[in-house]
Amino acid sequence: MDYGQFRTQVKPAMVSKLEEFRLLGYDSVSESELWEYLTKKKWRKVTDEKKLYEIIQDILSIKVSDFISFATIETYKTAEFSLEDEEEWKELLK
Repeated sequence: MDYGQFRTQVKPAMVSKLEEFRLLGYDSVSESELWEYLTKKKWRKVTDEKKLYEIIQDILSIKVSDFISFATIETYKTAEFSLEDEEEWKELLK
């Protein structure tokens, strides 16, 4: 399912969730990062067509801890470092 078609319609829910994140001290989360979490994690295995109210419900039910876990794993997946360099080993082992 292409959720991109709903992105403009659900923008107020996204803004609301980002404001909640900011109130909890997570100022650096962007709308695109939140959308990436939804498409890569929350809606990854959805087989049925979701209705607009279900998509909004999914957005508003995101827990900060779930998002942070996802973001951490994504960061590890994209981290570019080589363990051939002794300095990188030292940095890793700090």
